[in-house]
Order: sequence, then structure tokens, then C-alpha cells
Amino acid sequence: MATDLYEVSGLCVDVKYLVMGPLANNVYIVSDGQGTFVVDPSCDADKIVAALDGVKLDAIVLTHLHSDHMGAAAALREATGAPVIASEADAEGIEHPTMSLVGETEPCTVDRRVKNGDVVEVGAMKWKVIETPGHTKGSICLFNIPQFGNHPGGLPVLISGDTLFCGSIGRTDFEGGSMTEMKASLKKLAMLPDDTAVLPGHNSLTTIGAERRRVFALFGADR
Repeated sequence: MATDLYEVSGLCVDVKYLVMGPLANNVYIVSDGQGTFVVDPSCDADKIVAALDGVKLDAIVLTHLHSDHMGAAAALREATGAPVIASEADAEGIEHPTMSLVGETEPCTVDRRVKNGDVVEVGAMKWKVIETPGHTKGSICLFNIPQFGNHPGGLPVLISGDTLFCGSIGRTDFEGGSMTEMKASLKKLAMLPDDTAVLPGHNSLTTIGAERRRVFALFGADR
């Protein structure tokens, strides 16, 4: 399991990430110097806490209910006291996970249930929630612009979970998945600016502009 901490430059907020677990999940630590949150703690809460390096954790965001994205959520919540934020649609499955939803994992309390258009505020950051069903019923992405970041000249950021990858999309053949819903979700993401940095749940980082020529064109979601 690779646990080196990588840093992303050029964004409107500070982003570091670990690559963790057998499915090589990207576990993001996002901060503006005033507030910090972790996205999709895959496994090993102790290593995530160590990566925080003494910084107070203000929130834990789960993009969806699959075990490889929430395996350490309960332990990280207990260790830090940070509230867990997830979609209304996936919250029940996070609190009462089943083996059919990709593996066994520890149940985790969801402290805040969000829906499309809600805003997640951490520090001075204001992340807009975009519901993107397709991989799961309650998959969400989060979008932030430089106006609400600590680097005004940096790129806007989309946290895409397992909806949008570099050159690909999340699987739709799991329970709760739907290709029809996925295509509709991609059309939402295709409306974002080309220079938006995309932080996916697995594999390499990308941009909306790069995926406009690949994923969005392939699935008919181009503007």
C-alpha cells in the first residue's frame, strides 16, 4: 500500500493526497489555511491522522458509500471528532452498509446529509454540492472557485469521486448504478469551466477541458 503524501500545485486551495488500499484510492486532504477536510478516507485512519501533521480536521466528506471510499471514516471520525458529510441518498447505506455494496466495512454516522445545490463550508471555502448519480444513487461531486480559496490565482477544483476519472468514468454495473443517470451527471459536469482541476477517487488528476475531448465527447455530454 502506497502511503506517500503527494502535493498538488496551482489550485485555488491547498491539496495533498495519499494513495491507499488495494484499489489505490486517492484520499485528499484539502485546506485553505483556515479549515481542513479529508475526502473519502479509504483505510488506516492512523496514517491519515499522521498526514494531517497536527492540523485540526474540520470535516470528513464521503463522495459515495462504497467501502473503498469510507473504510476508515468511522475510525477517523472517532479519532478527530470531525463530522461526516455525505449525500442524503447514500447516507443510509453509509450508516448501515451491506456486503452487496462492494465489500464489508464499518458503519459510520453521517452528521450532515447534503443534496444538490447545498454548500459545504470549511474555513472560508464554499464547496457546491453537485449530485451525480450513476456510480451509486447518492454519488456527489464538490466544486470550489478561486473566490473561495486561499490562492485567488489558482484553478477552480472539482472533487469528482468515482463519477469522472482521467479518460474514464465510474462503473455503473454495481447495485444502484445506472448508465442513464451517469450520462445525465456527466452533462452537469460538462458545464464547468475547462480549466477546472478534477480530483478523482482513483488514478491521475485531470481537467474538465481534457475530459471534454475524451469522456464528454464519448458520452455525448459536450456543450
